[in-house]
Amino acid sequence: MDQGIRNYLVVTGGYWAFTITDGAIRMLVVLFFHQLGYTPFEIASLFLFYEFFGIVTNLVGGWLGARLGLNLTMHIGMALQIVALTMLAVNEAWLTVPFVMLAQAMSGIAKDLNKMSAKASVKLMLPEDGRDDRLFKWVAVLTGSKNSLKGAGFFIGGLLLQLAGFQGALYILAGLLAVVLVATWFMLPNDIGKTKAKAKFSQVFSKSAAINWLSAARFFLFGARDVWFVVSLPVFLVEVMDWNFSEVGGFLALWIIGYGFVQASAPGLIRKSHHGAGPDGRTALYLVGSLLLIPAVMAILLAADYSPAMVLIIGLAIFGAVFALNSAVHSYLVVAWSDREKVSMNVGFYYMANAGGRLAGTILSGLSYQAWGMTGSLWLSAGFLLMAMLISFRLPATKLL
Repeated sequence: MDQGIRNYLVVTGGYWAFTITDGAIRMLVVLFFHQLGYTPFEIASLFLFYEFFGIVTNLVGGWLGARLGLNLTMHIGMALQIVALTMLAVNEAWLTVPFVMLAQAMSGIAKDLNKMSAKASVKLMLPEDGRDDRLFKWVAVLTGSKNSLKGAGFFIGGLLLQLAGFQGALYILAGLLAVVLVATWFMLPNDIGKTKAKAKFSQVFSKSAAINWLSAARFFLFGARDVWFVVSLPVFLVEVMDWNFSEVGGFLALWIIGYGFVQASAPGLIRKSHHGAGPDGRTALYLVGSLLLIPAVMAILLAADYSPAMVLIIGLAIFGAVFALNSAVHSYLVVAWSDREKVSMNVGFYYMANAGGRLAGTILSGLSYQAWGMTGSLWLSAGFLLMAMLISFRLPATKLL
């Protein structure tokens, strides 16, 4: 087997395992603390440090990856996730808001180190043959499969909470991830992503206008998703629709799994120009313009007293498919528009914006639902998407490298 393909498969496998724990821990925390009587805003606050330290990690992580190698930064992320899982497995009396926020900070650092390392390394595993279509396919498969596995993690989290309890679920997840960490450590070369010249910290801020505009659009794109998905949706399903934990976890899992399949299939679903060229800035603009309509229509239908179950199930399916294509194109563009020496730092900067959008969306998800219900969260989502669309007018319509 070609060495690049072998390394890609190992990185993908490690990323899958980590992603299952990331989805599971999110569902465990949301459902367990809702069960304890926390308000939607208090639950959202538990993830404040998770998202905030994701911003910091992506800013610093790309620089670390360039200096230390992406293999090391990926495994540091796995180790920190194991620490975060075991921190939450303490006696219930210790689970104060500050303590959980600290554990979530550790998990946020872990997630973004792992994600940045996996996605940046894809470009370095491909030969420099100019095959944009192949790069688009590899990035889409990695990202899409990751999201499908995150959906599986949502289901696993809800199921383990019922079968093994909060502490038992956390110990099971930590043990499985430890096995994967040891296996992938010995299977990957140590120097993936390490630059020949020592990267300067000042280089973490992208000097590319295209990367900067793409990062700004990414901020609002992911804020638009999380503002109604992170807290509003699961709490709405429990409070208004009277679903149990397994039903909520299973439903969100199916949504994210489907979302991941669409994302992995993006190269075949998006019509590309000839000669192996991938999508460009115009593609991102058209997709986010289409996405904008979906939460707005859902909010109007809910306000008009249409069946909440029908609006959410059908609306979520359409939103997930279009959002998946948006995300796949963005993830490809940041890699395609980066040269090989700067890819880890550009990807880190870009995912810093991603984490910032998730932070804003997470906090506003709890606040908007508490103040205005699901309809308010959906209108806020539409506002974020409008900003993403306006920014996307500045994205280049042609290949940069």
